[in-house]
Amino acid sequence: MKRPNKKEDKKKSNAKSKIINIVAILLLIIGLFLIFLNPIKNWLVETMSASNNVSNVTAAEIKKNNTRDGDFDFDKVVDLDASNIIRARLYQADMAVVGGIAVPDVKINLPITRGISNYNLAVGAGTMKPDQVMGEGNYALAGHNMIDKGLLFSPLDKLNMGDEIYLTDLEYIYVYKTSFIETVNPDRVDLIDDVEGKKLVTLVTCNPDGSKRLVIQGEFEKKVPMKKATKAMKAAFDLEKNT
Repeated sequence: MKRPNKKEDKKKSNAKSKIINIVAILLLIIGLFLIFLNPIKNWLVETMSASNNVSNVTAAEIKKNNTRDGDFDFDKVVDLDASNIIRARLYQADMAVVGGIAVPDVKINLPITRGISNYNLAVGAGTMKPDQVMGEGNYALAGHNMIDKGLLFSPLDKLNMGDEIYLTDLEYIYVYKTSFIETVNPDRVDLIDDVEGKKLVTLVTCNPDGSKRLVIQGEFEKKVPMKKATKAMKAAFDLEKNT
């Protein structure tokens, strides 16, 4: 009968302990990653929105960006996950910013990008039709509803009838007043169509569980040249630094 080798047993025990320690460390790292994943995602979205804000572009750049191609296929839009956010961060220099949207009552101030690609929607609001013109027809915008209720279109849950919605192309600020707030089925695509005799802005986002769409519409009231815009209007877009 072979006599037990204490050295070999000790080596096996040490090796087993190392494996257990490595697994424990990996689990800890994974756990910490999952804990901090959402804050990291939120921080990236917030910083990308700020860096692409309309206050960081010019009216000439907006005009040029309005001639660029865009993706307008809503069926391709997916939930905003870490992968899309990181890719958007890599490609944000190529974002075609065509304006800004501000809703002062719920503290929204976002860039408007041409099209509704997943990269665009990780940064701000995306135009839903290729031929949209601010202050004309039905200017439709899509945006994500996030867990963090301060990001992207999430604050729209708190919007009230009569609240003002501002759009800008840096030549004018277009003022709309909220006239329609409704949660609808995803197939209500007619709400982004032009309506004869009306000038509208339509904002579309998912409800919290993603099963329906929150649709908000505002009726056009006026357009104000940038030189005549009030301090409050400019502050809503963080444009004071450009004046």
